[in-house]
Amino acid sequence: RCAGFNNVDIRAASGKLPVYRVPAYSPYAVAEHAMALLLTINRKIHKAYNRTREFNFSLAGLTGFDLHGKTVGVIGTGKIGRIFADICKGFGMNVLAYDKFPNPDAGLHYVDLPELFAKADVISLHCPLTEETHHMIDDAAVEQMKKGVVIVNTSRGGLVDEAAVKAALESGHLRAAAVDVVSEEPITADNPLLTAPNCIITPHMAWAPRESRQRLLDCVIENIRCFLEGKP
Repeated sequence: RCAGFNNVDIRAASGKLPVYRVPAYSPYAVAEHAMALLLTINRKIHKAYNRTREFNFSLAGLTGFDLHGKTVGVIGTGKIGRIFADICKGFGMNVLAYDKFPNPDAGLHYVDLPELFAKADVISLHCPLTEETHHMIDDAAVEQMKKGVVIVNTSRGGLVDEAAVKAALESGHLRAAAVDVVSEEPITADNPLLTAPNCIITPHMAWAPRESRQRLLDCVIENIRCFLEGKP
């Protein structure tokens, strides 16, 4: 299980090495974690929790905004992206979607990236890391976004130019960032997001509820059984 791109050269492996995968074992888990990150960073749950434990009930600095009526841009509309979009609709958000290969049956309003960047109050990443998507959120992308955007990333750390995001957070162009993935894992001490304001990081845990782990193990076991029996 790798975080980078070009994990397996399928063409090189063809006819020589069997390749098995474990797809879609945690789409709800990841989508739910993305919303948890958004709620946490928006309503300052992490800060409020620590403050209350110190018997401090001040609301200073804890102001967020209503998700209802806001526009969320969902980049990547596979299973996870579509589930996250449905969750956002449940909060009364307007959903814009971008995908290199739009799904006409997804019930989503697809736009190009410049329009999504320009209109979204929240941007959530749900796409694979490839040479094409590497650092898709960079200085140029941030410049296209309206001021005050929140970025959520539960996909792959390499989708984001972390130095660019830190600079945008420091300037106030970005309101906040909440990520479950970083460019190098485990995270290194020099990662720009560690010292970025209004940024929370979780340790690549979105996929990992009990049910998801069981589905993953069941599929791995089935893959091994199929391999031993010579089945695809």
